[in-house]
Amino acid sequence: MASNVSELTTYDAYLAGEWKKSSSGETIAIQSPYLHDTIGRVQAVTQDEVDQAIKAAHKAQKEWASLSLSERGVFLNRWADELVKNEQDIARSVMKEVGKGFKDSRKEVVRTADLIRYTVQEALHMHGESLRGDGFPGGPQKKLGIVERVPLGVVLAISPFNYPINLAASKIAPALMAGNGVIFKPATQGSISGIKMIEALDRAGLPKGLLSLTTGRGSVIGDYLVEHKGIDMISFTGGSKTGRHLSKQSVMIPLVLELGGKDPAIVCDDADMDVAVKSIMNGAFSYSGQRCTAIKRVLVNEKVADELVNRLKAEVEKLTIGSPEDDSTIVPLISDKSADFVQSLIDDALTKKATLVTGNKRERNLIYPTLLDHVTEDMDVAWIEPFGPVLPIIRVSSDEQAVEMANKSEYGLQASVFSQDIDRALEVAKEVEAGTVQINGRTERGPDHFPFLGVKASGMGVQGIHNSLVSMSRQRVTVMNLK
Repeated sequence: MASNVSELTTYDAYLAGEWKKSSSGETIAIQSPYLHDTIGRVQAVTQDEVDQAIKAAHKAQKEWASLSLSERGVFLNRWADELVKNEQDIARSVMKEVGKGFKDSRKEVVRTADLIRYTVQEALHMHGESLRGDGFPGGPQKKLGIVERVPLGVVLAISPFNYPINLAASKIAPALMAGNGVIFKPATQGSISGIKMIEALDRAGLPKGLLSLTTGRGSVIGDYLVEHKGIDMISFTGGSKTGRHLSKQSVMIPLVLELGGKDPAIVCDDADMDVAVKSIMNGAFSYSGQRCTAIKRVLVNEKVADELVNRLKAEVEKLTIGSPEDDSTIVPLISDKSADFVQSLIDDALTKKATLVTGNKRERNLIYPTLLDHVTEDMDVAWIEPFGPVLPIIRVSSDEQAVEMANKSEYGLQASVFSQDIDRALEVAKEVEAGTVQINGRTERGPDHFPFLGVKASGMGVQGIHNSLVSMSRQRVTVMNLK
């Protein structure tokens, strides 16, 4: 699985059920975003190895699909047990590799085990149906349709860096329970964590060949995987730009995309300010805002804007800043490039006369939490997703203006509405173009069995345990012609 060379771990790829080094002879260095050093190396897999992995997955999938749901579930429940058993080790990998606090990294591992177990139970309770021919007006009386769900074949699961365990398993577990083979392509920054997760699955005894983990350079295997004729479905979580590219490259195969967001918090003039402040703080700044579901702008009624800004300022200045090893809320961003991008959005807003409430301090890729007031439509930060700890405040005069501003965005992942009048909150929520609207709570993914989706540039298709099982299978109808 891994070998130590000069105290630096070089991880093998998991190809057709075997841990091995790539025939390319090349590896990719993984840098820790807060240690600023290489923490390990992963294999640079070749296109030939991708071919072999997909061929093996198709071969193993046939036998896997012939197993009962209960038999498949045994392997997945063992996988969940292995993850919990190795919770500390996996959480340390997540912390070092993506800079997430250790406490939150442990939560991610445990949440993932729960997701896997729930996926097994959900699959066991998804029953087929039968249809009588005479159920349709004038239909034939002696036909009986039996409707079942069957696997698609081989699923390509592409996960992001920010939740390298949970968002990978949310694709892999339903794909396997639905009877598919899997090719798993983790984000390069997050691949060590992905390897640790697949080591646990391998220990659970998963049949050889059914799943392969392909680490490698996107320029070599990225498009090659997406366009490969042996891939029968793609589930991707990542940026909207990459999502658009994927949708153009993949032809005539099912595709589920979970992409970016510019999630607004709409604060009405009758909002419970305690609830709004707490929810906005948790939603905007946890893990330095490196979440697609983070609150990324506040649309606040001008009658309560001064109070909200003053209270947010006080809370922002209490945030812990530093190393994930200390469970700081604000940690270094995933890369210097990401920090440069966030800083450019702050600079653009200040150049265009936004008010700096607090923040705008930087130490390498550590951006201090930044609160900007009087943000206007001509500023990039009003529209562009930062994926960092910067929160723009946009003042509005009415609920209608807030909805208009929310809907002008190209994104539509989630939104929050804060009002003590439930009818008013529901009316605003109904008008917002988003996959999910939270009322009096922060934007967030989950619980994991809820449908999770985005509209516009925020995604295509629906995730969530039940919906993922549906998207990774298809209906098959057998018609009985009775005597």
